[in-house]
Amino acid sequence: MFTGITAALGSVRRLRRRGEDALLEVESSLDLDDVRIGDSIAVSGACLTVTAKADRVFTADVSAETLSRTTLRSLKAGDRVNLEKALRVMDRLGGHIVLGHVDGIGRIVEESPRSGSIVFGFEIDPALDRYVVAKGSITVDGISLTVNRCEKNIFYVNIIPRTAAGTTLGFKKVADAVNLETDIIARYLEKLISTGKDPDGATRPTVGPAGGVDLEMLARYGFLK
Repeated sequence: MFTGITAALGSVRRLRRRGEDALLEVESSLDLDDVRIGDSIAVSGACLTVTAKADRVFTADVSAETLSRTTLRSLKAGDRVNLEKALRVMDRLGGHIVLGHVDGIGRIVEESPRSGSIVFGFEIDPALDRYVVAKGSITVDGISLTVNRCEKNIFYVNIIPRTAAGTTLGFKKVADAVNLETDIIARYLEKLISTGKDPDGATRPTVGPAGGVDLEMLARYGFLK
């Protein structure tokens, strides 16, 4: 689990294909002293397992599934990536709950400077659009961001100078691809409501006329007065 508060920028040494999988080697200023073999590091939003480390370099296996769903498949030597070590129990949750499980690839469709900041517009797969709401959270290349507004299958975020300087967003341009992870809470709620199942798998009565949330259901359970 991660927070979306990236700790460092890394530089790709190499991405070596091994059949359908790959081996990724990254160099960075990230403190690896407390990282053990088998620990997780988010690389531009994708949770990877550390398989080797030496000085300022770590290596991770990248599965065929991860390659198919993320921009990692296009990495080459010299490319920069956002890095975050896994969250510890006593750490501050400065961003939001991030799993490092990328839902899909988005694309930058707008980049507009505004009062020292940069407003980015990202195109998202219509199948994921329902999980993105204004003032909600989304992860872009491993960065926890607040959605300013949504228009059809495009959402907009404001990037402050510090975020631009400390992440790969400072180097991105229109048409570039990014990894997107939507809010896990929204996805769990959707599944629980649509299937009519409790978390333990037991069937429960439908909560609305079609098994979904409606005003009658909210009033019945005390959400409306």
